[in-house]
Amino acid sequence: MGDTTDFAALDPFFRVVQEGLAGLVDGEHFFDLLAEDVVVEYVVSVPGYPRRVRGRQAVADLYRGYGDIMVLHSADELAVHRDPATSVVVLEYAVHGKAVQTGRAYDNHFVSVITIENRRVTHWRDYLDPVAVFRAVGWPAEPR
Repeated sequence: MGDTTDFAALDPFFRVVQEGLAGLVDGEHFFDLLAEDVVVEYVVSVPGYPRRVRGRQAVADLYRGYGDIMVLHSADELAVHRDPATSVVVLEYAVHGKAVQTGRAYDNHFVSVITIENRRVTHWRDYLDPVAVFRAVGWPAEPR
């Protein structure tokens, strides 16, 4: 992916995923772990976010503006569930940060169901708590 400074706001997320997939995938950075034709599905997400993205570059393009909305400072609560027979890994984890425009805390929990083939992530289904996003960004606006 070359220069990854555009993605610094996501570094804690990248680290927790790399920790959860350690020994199963190859690559120095999060994007290196993804197959060129990876499919990422956002099953439980927020309005306006795509439901499905195909390709490593498309994922990078989607994540590029993340730091304009949210900046993460940590990630934890990692639980890893592996099924070697199906090459599926389920990661449970939490991320913590703040919304850029409101300054409000952002704490969210995720479940990511990941399929690995040839030491690359080929399919990713993501589930998050959309209410945590709404609270952080102040949507919908509270009545006055």
